[in-house]
Amino acid sequence: MKNMTKKQWKTFIRVIIVLIIFAVLMILDKTGALDGIPLIVKFFLFFIPYLIIGYDVLLASFKNIAHGQVFDEHFLMMIATLAAFGLSLLDDEAYAEALAVMLFYQVGELFQSIAVGRSRQSITEMMSIAPEFANLEKDGKVEEVDPEDVHIGDIFVVKPGEKVPLDGIVIEGESFLNTAALTGESVPRKASKDDEVISGCVNGEGTLRIRAIKEYEDSTVAKILDLVENASSRKARLEQFITRFARVYTPIVTIGAVALAILPPIFGIGGLTWADSIRRACNFLIVSCPCALVISVPLGFFGGIGASSKFGVLVKGSNYLEAVAGLSTMVFDKTGTLTKGEFKVQKVLPEKDFSEQQVLELATLGEGYSNHPIAKSIREAYGDTAGLDFGRLSDSKEEAGHGINVLLDGKELLVGNIKLLNAHDINAKESTENGTIVYVAFDKKFAGCIVINDTVKDGVIEAITGLKAAGVKKNVMLTGDRKSAAEAVAAEIGIDEVRSDLLPQDKVSVVESLLSETEKTGKKLGFVGDGINDAPVLMRADIGFAMGAIGSDAAIEAADIVLMDDDIRKIPKVIRIAKHTMNIVRANVTFALTVKLLIIVLSIFGLASMWAAVFGDVGVTVICIIASMTILGKKY
Repeated sequence: MKNMTKKQWKTFIRVIIVLIIFAVLMILDKTGALDGIPLIVKFFLFFIPYLIIGYDVLLASFKNIAHGQVFDEHFLMMIATLAAFGLSLLDDEAYAEALAVMLFYQVGELFQSIAVGRSRQSITEMMSIAPEFANLEKDGKVEEVDPEDVHIGDIFVVKPGEKVPLDGIVIEGESFLNTAALTGESVPRKASKDDEVISGCVNGEGTLRIRAIKEYEDSTVAKILDLVENASSRKARLEQFITRFARVYTPIVTIGAVALAILPPIFGIGGLTWADSIRRACNFLIVSCPCALVISVPLGFFGGIGASSKFGVLVKGSNYLEAVAGLSTMVFDKTGTLTKGEFKVQKVLPEKDFSEQQVLELATLGEGYSNHPIAKSIREAYGDTAGLDFGRLSDSKEEAGHGINVLLDGKELLVGNIKLLNAHDINAKESTENGTIVYVAFDKKFAGCIVINDTVKDGVIEAITGLKAAGVKKNVMLTGDRKSAAEAVAAEIGIDEVRSDLLPQDKVSVVESLLSETEKTGKKLGFVGDGINDAPVLMRADIGFAMGAIGSDAAIEAADIVLMDDDIRKIPKVIRIAKHTMNIVRANVTFALTVKLLIIVLSIFGLASMWAAVFGDVGVTVICIIASMTILGKKY
């Protein structure tokens, strides 16, 4: 109640006032105190509280009619209740029923509004990460400005308790950043000099001076807010069906009610009087109101998206949540997704005419300008590169998926995989060592190879186990590593299938072939990746999962679901949320249609009262809303 909006409070007060008036009128009616008073007076005793509780429904209906949108729930409720009041001039028992219909309809609308607010709150909490200002440092002074006025290279200051307004590099200070709003993680992350920090985090006790590395519109917080704001625009197929269904259903129901009201008395069907026919038509209209479907289906999906956002997973739309519920195959990129991408040189295996140091030096020279993690690990293993003369290098070429081809003192230096050496007719023996193997050749001679190993990420084994428990039948790993190294990692973490020795463009072909398999069974395929070369695969898969914290902007843009802290253990949770959401939504649709159809049939034959019709509309709606709200409260 404390989180109700001003509009909700006004509706709540109106409901209480009219509920008291209604109770008093019912007591007076039952005790006979209203007997003998003029019919028109009794009419207004009930009609005035009806206007108090229902004036907004009447206004909404008239406005929609003026704009050409005649057939909606407001129109059905207006016609049914006003017809009931007209009927009360012939049958005074209809007064109470007409007022009760509008009163309990508003109770249902209030309940729905609060429920939607709660669902939206879990998502809009993300909106609170938006920074209101940035402390820009300029000419030795700190000035409070709009984050959009800070540009790349500018220095800004983040004081204790403030939000980091833009992505940047810490140049001075040390503190802990609260990332809970972004990632769902409660443990603060340490930030000190030279660390990269992302916007939206809340600074702890220390003061940080940060150099901006992105404009505000390209920052993490701006991208997240854009994803959150657009999530509701991407509707699930079931949601789209219900919207189309309501557009066709409501006019049919209205025409059916008119026929039910006028045809029996005109043609003497069943010996019905005009009062009986109109009463049945009113009941028919009330119970036919599609509120339960129109409200509970999107509310259910909204709850699923909200439940995901509570632990740091952004789902870009209900259509993706619907697709996740049907996942049967999950495909993973290896480096940065299943493994840390923190490579270390384990062994150097030189050929007879070369020493370990020579092989390492040649590889370091060849990889001197590369930012690839493998290249960095080679430079780290070599140590101080200050003594190396990179000016000896010329005509450097990167052969995609194979390695580096460069001239060293005018002689060909090759650093890459076995395919690179084979392509240049270098006779090299393929290593059987586990790990990533970098082969080195100089002046047409095979110099040796370097064995580099990556480490499996924490929680990966648990995540794969969780995926299998959540119904994923096949887990596939894609990697450019050779087969033996890839299979060693797959065996360690429990992957079902490995596709190795892949070039970046090969990943799309593999996913295409796997998609053809899943499409035959009507199931879905998901892909999890983090790198810029994963963007095409993320877009091609049925559902793309991007690693948000370390993932590239391209991957996050291309993905359908973003894991804000890169923890793939959250994917099984998302699948469980999606399946629970779909179960609830389908159950709501089945329950609402079954109850409504039953009461509609009973109303046609005069076996259902207006109170039954009220339950068929408001009661069913409230039950469906409560069911949808369990999605937010359930522990996954």
